[in-house]
Amino acid sequence: MTTSSSTLFALLILACAISAQCSPVVFPEVRDTTGKKLISGADYYIVPALGEGGLTLEPHNHSYSYCPLDVAHAEYDFDGMSVKFLPVNSKKGMIRVSTDLNIKFNMAEPPCDGTRVWKLASFDKKTRQYFVTTGGSEGNPGPETLNNWFKIEKYEGNYKLSYCPSVCKSCKVMCKDIGLYTGDATASVSRYALSKTPFAVMFKKA
Repeated sequence: MTTSSSTLFALLILACAISAQCSPVVFPEVRDTTGKKLISGADYYIVPALGEGGLTLEPHNHSYSYCPLDVAHAEYDFDGMSVKFLPVNSKKGMIRVSTDLNIKFNMAEPPCDGTRVWKLASFDKKTRQYFVTTGGSEGNPGPETLNNWFKIEKYEGNYKLSYCPSVCKSCKVMCKDIGLYTGDATASVSRYALSKTPFAVMFKKA
C-alpha cells in the first residue's frame, strides 16, 4: 500500500469509528494466473506480468562473502523458485490484498542459514538502496519483526509487492513499493528493492 493509499485507508477507518455505522473492511482475495484464490501455505511462483523469468537468489555482497542472499529476478530462469505466503492471521486460509504476510522460499536445503523467509535489509550506503534479502523470521508480529512483513497490492490489472507493515500500531514505518534494482554491473540478475517504480507481477501455482 503506498503512502497516499495508507492515508486514505486511515481516514476511512477514522470515519467509520466516528459514525459507528461502517461494516468491517474486507479486502479482496488475491488470485493466481488461473483466477483461483491464493491459499496460505501453498506454493506459488512470482512471475512478471510482462516478460519472462522468476525468483532467484543473489549474494548481497560479491566482494566479501556468499551469504546472506538477496531476493532477485532472473529473466533466464523459467518461473524461478517457488514461495509460500503466510498471512499475519494464521487462521485465515486465503491471501488478501493489503494485508501483512511473510513470504517464504520453498527450499529443502537452504544454501545459507535462515535463507527461507524474506526481510527488508538495512540501508545499503554504497547503492543507497533498501534491498529485500533473506534471513527473516516467521510469525511473531510486532516491533521486533517489522522488517519481515510485506503486502500484495493490486496494480494495473495485476499485482505488486510492497513494504508497509502494520503489525505495530505505535511504530513509524516507511511505505514503498518493491521494484527491481538493475544498477549492479557485476550481477546477471535484478535484485528486489524498495522503489518508486513497482514491479508488476502475477502468481502462478507451483
